[in-house]
Amino acid sequence: MSGIGDRLLEERKRLKLSQTALGEIGGVHSNAQRNYEKGTRSPDAAYLSAVAAKGVDVLYVLTGRRSATDASLTTDEAALLDNYRKTPQERRRTIAEVSQVYAAAGKAERNGETCSG
Repeated sequence: MSGIGDRLLEERKRLKLSQTALGEIGGVHSNAQRNYEKGTRSPDAAYLSAVAAKGVDVLYVLTGRRSATDASLTTDEAALLDNYRKTPQERRRTIAEVSQVYAAAGKAERNGETCSG
């Protein structure tokens, strides 16, 4: 079972940061960061607040559940979601239908199938 340390390590790798870099963001030395990730020490609220500001999904780190924020999205995914949210409600159905068609085509391509359209 993964704990806070494992999830913190996962978030650090997702953000492509070294232990030293994430420790600096959180205001701690690299040995403290290492201890957090090993699970021998727990981060405090100031650390968690600082790393959250740089994109760490702190809810995930603490609970194992991803937050409803966009922290785990790539730039392209975040832009797509932002555009969707700005779209009038009556046009969102069209976006959903188009995305389903493209997703099905992508799945077919990955499975070596051909798709006509």
